[in-house]
Amino acid sequence: MSEAQRTPFVESLLEAAAQAQLPGSGIGWLDAARRENLDAFEAGGLPDSRMEAWKYTALRALGQRRFAAGDAQASARAVEMDGFALPGIEGPSLVFVNGVFRSELCRLDNLPAGLSLQPLSQALQGNAEPLRFALSRHYREGGDVFARLNAALAGDGVVLRVAAGAKVAQPVRLLFIGAPAGEAMASHVRQIIELGEGAELALIEQHVAAGVHQNLATQVTDIVLRQGAVLRHVTLQDASEGSTLVRHDSVQLDGEAHAAMYALELGGSLVRHDLHVVLAGDKSRLDTRGVFALRGRQHVDTQMSIRHEALNTASESVWRGVADERSRGVFRGAIVVAEGADGSDASLSSKNLLLSGQAEIDTKPELEIYADEVKAAHGATVGQLDERSLFYLRSRGIPLAEARAMLTAAFCRAVFEALPEDGLRDYINERLMAQLPSA
Repeated sequence: MSEAQRTPFVESLLEAAAQAQLPGSGIGWLDAARRENLDAFEAGGLPDSRMEAWKYTALRALGQRRFAAGDAQASARAVEMDGFALPGIEGPSLVFVNGVFRSELCRLDNLPAGLSLQPLSQALQGNAEPLRFALSRHYREGGDVFARLNAALAGDGVVLRVAAGAKVAQPVRLLFIGAPAGEAMASHVRQIIELGEGAELALIEQHVAAGVHQNLATQVTDIVLRQGAVLRHVTLQDASEGSTLVRHDSVQLDGEAHAAMYALELGGSLVRHDLHVVLAGDKSRLDTRGVFALRGRQHVDTQMSIRHEALNTASESVWRGVADERSRGVFRGAIVVAEGADGSDASLSSKNLLLSGQAEIDTKPELEIYADEVKAAHGATVGQLDERSLFYLRSRGIPLAEARAMLTAAFCRAVFEALPEDGLRDYINERLMAQLPSA
């Protein structure tokens, strides 16, 4: 690494690595994977805007910041869980505060048949071999710097498995709470999720704040859906206004598996989400739905890659973005229909609203087709509220500010209409209305 690359950010994370006491230390293959990923992080440093994957997200300011290693004692502070309740969601849950597992805040009693749910730290104390494929992964792409960092330093996480044929009735909840702890801290969480053949699961993942802080959190998730499995995954991101959150998700769908993935991005100062999905089995299907609603100087970057590799696969992606004040949203949606993936049906729609002359949204749809008999479409728009709709509402006596808020909220809410949980849908609508400008 050159002196220019050895920023305070990199130095502080390397210092944290030298002090870290990670679960599973002493397992040969795990130690080797952590070492290789840390060496790659040290050699590469943070990417700059010359790298295509980070073209629209500058990391210069982050590079000048330092982060202390996660402190389990500092993260053991009392947390008021009532403020994070989701109406109607009362199933099993795991809770982490600044990346530290908090058993007293979880719901792990009487797990339904076929569901295995435990923190990664406990899973590594038993038979770690089933985790080897995921945890020994080496991230070699230059843009995967935060995935490398996570692979080297993840102190805990989630291991969730659903047995073949099991249908989990209640949604499972994963709650990640960021809390102030004196100085800016870095935490790293790893998730391994697998649904067996014919299994069904609803999963709700929340990122929230228990007070204002400037922490860094990274998260790497591997999801595998076996033959005929069905997953509905809802991510609600409402992190602290000063925080940095980077997520990297890899999803594999085997034959006839179906994943419906929803995302609501509201919080954070700098937020990045890389979502990579491979439709590996015949007749597998992916539906993604997402909204980002930004204000102030927030920066949220979503990078989505969908690869069709099998016969008669399908994907449909609908994303909406709203940016106000001096915020910036980035969305890249790339679809590849690989050779041999005949009969694939892929579509992507990205529609965005600018509510301020200083806000910015960059959207980049991409489509590559190498197969026959394929249906594919993609499109992206960035604009303002429709003046005719505003005129109609105002002609009915509705004030301009209220009319703008109504139209903006309706623009976003449409994405979540298919959610079956009424209480969760109402909660999302309330959070959207609180985030969107009302005057």
